[in-house]
Amino acid sequence: MKIYTYPEREQWGEIVERPRLDLTKLNETVGRVLADVRQRGDAAVKDYELQFDHAKLDSLAVTAEEMDEAERLVSKALRDAIVLAHENIHTFHAAQKFEGQKVKTRPGVTCWQKSVAIEKVGLYIPGGTAPLFSTVLMLATPAKIAGCQEIVLCTPPNREGKVNPAILVAARVAGVSKIFKAGGVQAIGAMAYGTESVPKVYKIFGPGNQYVMAAKQQVSLDEVAIDMPAGPSEVCVLADDTAHANFVAADLLSQAEHGIDSQVLFITTSDAKLHEVQEEVQRQLALLPRQDIAAKSLENSCYVLVHDYDEMMALSNCYAPEHLIIQTANYEALAEQVVNAGSVFLGPYACESAGDYASGTNHTLPTHGYATAYNGVNLDSYCRKITFQHLDEEGIRQIGAAVELMAEAEQLDAHKNAMTVRLRCVM
Repeated sequence: MKIYTYPEREQWGEIVERPRLDLTKLNETVGRVLADVRQRGDAAVKDYELQFDHAKLDSLAVTAEEMDEAERLVSKALRDAIVLAHENIHTFHAAQKFEGQKVKTRPGVTCWQKSVAIEKVGLYIPGGTAPLFSTVLMLATPAKIAGCQEIVLCTPPNREGKVNPAILVAARVAGVSKIFKAGGVQAIGAMAYGTESVPKVYKIFGPGNQYVMAAKQQVSLDEVAIDMPAGPSEVCVLADDTAHANFVAADLLSQAEHGIDSQVLFITTSDAKLHEVQEEVQRQLALLPRQDIAAKSLENSCYVLVHDYDEMMALSNCYAPEHLIIQTANYEALAEQVVNAGSVFLGPYACESAGDYASGTNHTLPTHGYATAYNGVNLDSYCRKITFQHLDEEGIRQIGAAVELMAEAEQLDAHKNAMTVRLRCVM
């Protein structure tokens, strides 16, 4: 990790820069796969599953028998943990339900909003080296609360054509409608365009590698909505001399192990704490099974020593991290200064892992600086707000003349006439 000691503002751009790759060839590959899936449907998906996941599939759909088999394969302890996490996620997201109210903007003019669930949503759940069954809970639980009629899940199978059993158990607990064995770009294409087996959805959610992210962005241009643009996962940890170095190091490494293109940023007001954390990171890194991945990720990362809390918060807000952990004595005061972040963890015991799994907040969050404009997945992500208005005769008299004048000024005579014919009836 690079070390910056009291950097000038001119250096901040270098500190907050994310790893960048040339995606030209990647986007070309993604475009070809999407076009093939759009044209050939199931056959293309099966071909790419054989090519990329080395799984020869007769059918894409997960069967009821496979769901029951997964229940037997998952331990009671893990299933209980999944249920506990689901309960907390449900409680947190159910509290986000929108209650619209009717508003009289003028006598006789009433306006209101209604929240309506997106009818068909698609969830992408990565498999590979880290099958993210927790993401099933994060995405399917609010979809179910919102009232989505069809919840479609795609996830890659292993070489034997089986889906990770914990993913299937989490899907059953959360209420997923249909599950398909499809990963990568082909899964995104199947949900975006629809195939003989996989229903076309209206919005796609979920994380993935750079190919999945590129596929989501491409299909969002003309076919389907997506949850948010995203990149590799990241964390920023803020600490002063009261922080526990072993906690900080553990938090940095928990994010670094996600992938070689992940990034961590440590900002502190204490020179002694910076060196203490640096040593602790090396000690803990040597004990990790995924130390090669974490070590590569740390090459993209920084330690930063700043003068004071104000500079600490200014740099953090400039970075706009996906995850922000504040381990300082005055974390409540600093929390009030957070402007750009996906999810914030306060105090020494609020590790990012809590939010990743079971505290109740959603772990599907904006990365790559998108926290300056996007929020993480929540109940509203699965809903649309439809506006309504009702005008009676008094309402026409109240706003009719204004509508006529504004329509005339925009040279939209038919707009003006739609109001004029009504005014004649009520005047």
